[in-house]
Amino acid sequence: MDGNKDNSRDEIFSERVRAGKRTYFFDVKATRSNDYYLTITESKRRMKDDGFVYEKHKIFLYKEDFDKFIEALNDTVNHVKDELMPEVDFSQFERDEDDSYSNATSEDDTELKWD
Repeated sequence: MDGNKDNSRDEIFSERVRAGKRTYFFDVKATRSNDYYLTITESKRRMKDDGFVYEKHKIFLYKEDFDKFIEALNDTVNHVKDELMPEVDFSQFERDEDDSYSNATSEDDTELKWD
């Protein structure tokens, strides 16, 4: 009974993105059979009574959906940038808040890469 929790969903890798009042977590986790999946969590801090609570929304993304998800996300973001808001300089929103954003220096920043 004492070791079951450790084997169920081990976290392998985690990336945090702070975005104003929201924080996004991208976590790679392992199943009991050593298969991998992602959880994408949006966390928002809200006032409640005398303190704060965190409202969380989570998406589970499985390996068979990685490429479809990335393609749809790229298409959607590029549509907003190129078709709906071409006058906006999106580079103004880039930040180097902590160690989680230092890898974003590719030549083509409009495409998400799945390495």
